[in-house]
Amino acid sequence: MIQGAFNVDYFILLTAFLLIVGVITTKFSSKLGVPALVLFIIVGMMAGSDGLGFIYFDNVKYAQLIGIFALVIILFEGGLQTKWGTVRKVVKPSLSLATLGVILTSALVAVSAKLILDVSWLEAFLFGAIVGSTDAAAVFAVLKGQNIKARMGATLEAESGTNDPMAVFLTLSFIELLTASNPSYIGFIGSFFWQMGIGLLLGLGLGKLASYSINKINLDSSGLYPVFAMAFALLTYSIAALMGASGLLAVYVAALIVGNNELTYRQSIFRFNEGFAWMMQILMFIILGLLVFPGQLFQWDIMLKGLLLSVILIVVARPIAVFLSTLGMDFSIKEKVFLSWAGLRGAVPIVLATFPMIAGIPNAQLFFNVVFFVVLTSTLVQGSTITMLAKKLDLTGPKKIAPIHSLELVSIGKANAEIIEFQVEEDLDMVGKTLAELEFPDKTLINAIIRAGILVTPSGDTVIKDKDFLYILTSRESKLALEEFLKKKKEAEPIMDGEETEVEEDTNNKEEIKETV
Repeated sequence: MIQGAFNVDYFILLTAFLLIVGVITTKFSSKLGVPALVLFIIVGMMAGSDGLGFIYFDNVKYAQLIGIFALVIILFEGGLQTKWGTVRKVVKPSLSLATLGVILTSALVAVSAKLILDVSWLEAFLFGAIVGSTDAAAVFAVLKGQNIKARMGATLEAESGTNDPMAVFLTLSFIELLTASNPSYIGFIGSFFWQMGIGLLLGLGLGKLASYSINKINLDSSGLYPVFAMAFALLTYSIAALMGASGLLAVYVAALIVGNNELTYRQSIFRFNEGFAWMMQILMFIILGLLVFPGQLFQWDIMLKGLLLSVILIVVARPIAVFLSTLGMDFSIKEKVFLSWAGLRGAVPIVLATFPMIAGIPNAQLFFNVVFFVVLTSTLVQGSTITMLAKKLDLTGPKKIAPIHSLELVSIGKANAEIIEFQVEEDLDMVGKTLAELEFPDKTLINAIIRAGILVTPSGDTVIKDKDFLYILTSRESKLALEEFLKKKKEAEPIMDGEETEVEEDTNNKEEIKETV
């Protein structure tokens, strides 16, 4: 009994230690210019039996379970943060990259794997499928907070959020071809459309159900709303997976729906999921680092083969797939070059590499080690140079301004009130006006204004400026009216041309009336 308690305490101590080290490494990652996930992997490798020997871990099934669970949380958080207005403009190229792009990348890498790894064609295509998709965890982590142009960032995030199902489908299909005595090729086609179609429909339906439920339920503690939202993410994945559909696609679509709806305790939900996603990312990459044995990985044979395949993937396969997948689309050469370089590999290929090991595929251990080396190369080389390349190609936008503040709210439980955080944009009607001049809806009160990280105490003479963060207390019955008021745009000024003037009137009805004076 004492020995068992000791083991439990030891496990908890190690978990705490690994989380603390993982969080601290994020500070070093920004200073060193290295993606944090690379350092997480290194921490796992150092803590393993081939490193400092703290933990011996070789359970592939547990690693796969933790990896998939973490991917669900990370995809959900990424979808919550994605603005549909931005993604809508890049749906076509993102879906093309997520489907055709993955197939082309997998095929080109497979040809190289056949020659370099000296395996059968089916095994080569299995390897290509494993590394064929970009990784949502890596892309979200590297792009977060960067000032890369919105269109580029949205394309990469939407692609990484939706291309995992294609990679999973291809990987499982080639495993079945290698293991089944009489595989059905027609069944593969039907399975693909079932996985994608049902996954999409479930994501839409459960996303709407989650949004409706969050807004309608009246919980006693505000801390329960983020847990409620996360439960829907897990529910969405599990229902889709049990129905044979793509659970990862369903989760990302559901998160898009939830994140672009007006939610009760929206900021609490977003911040909780952001912190939880970071925790799962740290644990996932550390666990994957523990799963690999550096003594097996850093052998000249593995390193040479991994380096060759990495170069082919980064310099040949990905660029060809991007240029062909975006033919006829409104992308410049510079933008295509950037999309090619920013196709990061991360946790998804490593998690997919565990499937052949569990299925008992020949050369599965070789695949895992080479895939791991490819991921390390991709994240280290590409991840650390994305921002620099964006600047060189002139694909950076205005510097992103994040509020340098925190707002801690006491739960108001069943009280009929909410505090709304709102960022002012330059084209809004309120910009340049004092609070006294603005006619806010009834039962609303400006509690605080954060301007360039500094608290401004609001008064009637306070002028609203671009990029201000407003914290507004409002009753729930006034919330819709407040939202309409906050979104009101500036009226267009008349354009004078000699004696002719075009006057825009009746903006509430969105009708343009042109008069000649």
